[in-house]
Amino acid sequence: MEDRSEEMKKLAAEFVSCQDAFIALGDETRIHMIIEMLRMGENRGIRVGDICRMSNLSRPAVSHHMKFLKESGIVKVRKEGTKNYYYLDAKNAKFDEIIALCQHAEKLAATAPDLSK
Repeated sequence: MEDRSEEMKKLAAEFVSCQDAFIALGDETRIHMIIEMLRMGENRGIRVGDICRMSNLSRPAVSHHMKFLKESGIVKVRKEGTKNYYYLDAKNAKFDEIIALCQHAEKLAATAPDLSK
């Protein structure tokens, strides 16, 4: 039972580590922006103006949302001179953390005692 308690503490720490990403992904507008970035299929990155056109949001609103996504590790930015290009990295470490958290939670759930009896 002690081992399970330690695993639960580790899982809690993993949730804390992923908290910013969950908060960033918890906004419908940011989810829409990510979906549109994926639909565009642009692997070089996308500029704020392009995101404004596809989302009908103002530049300050897009910048605000991209800041959340960037700070959470979901989106990265590449600079070319004065231009910023936002992109989703296929080898995104934050997504790897979220996947590991889900797998850990699934493993613990599979070994949980049946409390329904």
